[in-house]
Amino acid sequence: MAKKKAKTKLKKGDTVIVISGRSKGKVGKIVAFDGDRVYVEGANLIKKTFRRTRDNPKGGIITTEGSIHISNVMIYNKKLGKGDRIGAKLVGNKKVRVFKKTGETIDKV
Repeated sequence: MAKKKAKTKLKKGDTVIVISGRSKGKVGKIVAFDGDRVYVEGANLIKKTFRRTRDNPKGGIITTEGSIHISNVMIYNKKLGKGDRIGAKLVGNKKVRVFKKTGETIDKV
């Protein structure tokens, strides 16, 4: 059964800051979504053990990103150097995402 997609304004590739947990304060890009969880580049690193297979003949232990609940990340505003909320604004006939604190557009118009 497929996981239900969470309603969020974040997108894959957005730069976010982790606001809770052992990776608190780390900044990275969203690599993937999994229901209401996200995988952030360089945050919540875990070790996984892989068996030998044809594709991976050596097997072994690798370090990879673990998932983080979507409520524990915020979009990163470079200008302020901290997390921000996302709003929406109409530019012409197109709806774009904006930072709430500065009003700058996040998406390209």
